[in-house]
Amino acid sequence: MKTLTVDLDSPVPVYEQIRTQVAALVSLGSLNPGDRLPSSRALARDLGVAVGTVQRAYRELEASGAVSSRPRTGTVVAAPAHRRSSVADQQSFADLATRMVGRGRELGLDDSAILDVVAGLLQQPVDAPATPVQR
Repeated sequence: MKTLTVDLDSPVPVYEQIRTQVAALVSLGSLNPGDRLPSSRALARDLGVAVGTVQRAYRELEASGAVSSRPRTGTVVAAPAHRRSSVADQQSFADLATRMVGRGRELGLDDSAILDVVAGLLQQPVDAPATPVQR
């Protein structure tokens, strides 16, 4: 598995940093169905965080359908049938998001501002038109 990193000084909780990175690896196909994730203890040790932090990230990943956890088997990437969209759809969206982030940076937005825009859009109903950002 690609190395995960955490920023202990970030305002984003560590469990969310882990969850987001693993979800991205699954969405992009870097982690395939059946791939086993490190144990909570091993990942916590590697990242220098509490085991409970990793366990929370894994629970949230399981709740979203990205992974499946079982005794003796550990935590594995779920089969596509357990996910809401296909790997191809997720890759297509990732390509679009990459272009969007690039355009935001061209406009001079920092990563925090880009995330704020996306978070704001996610709060709107699906059929609502995008509201322009006022500066």
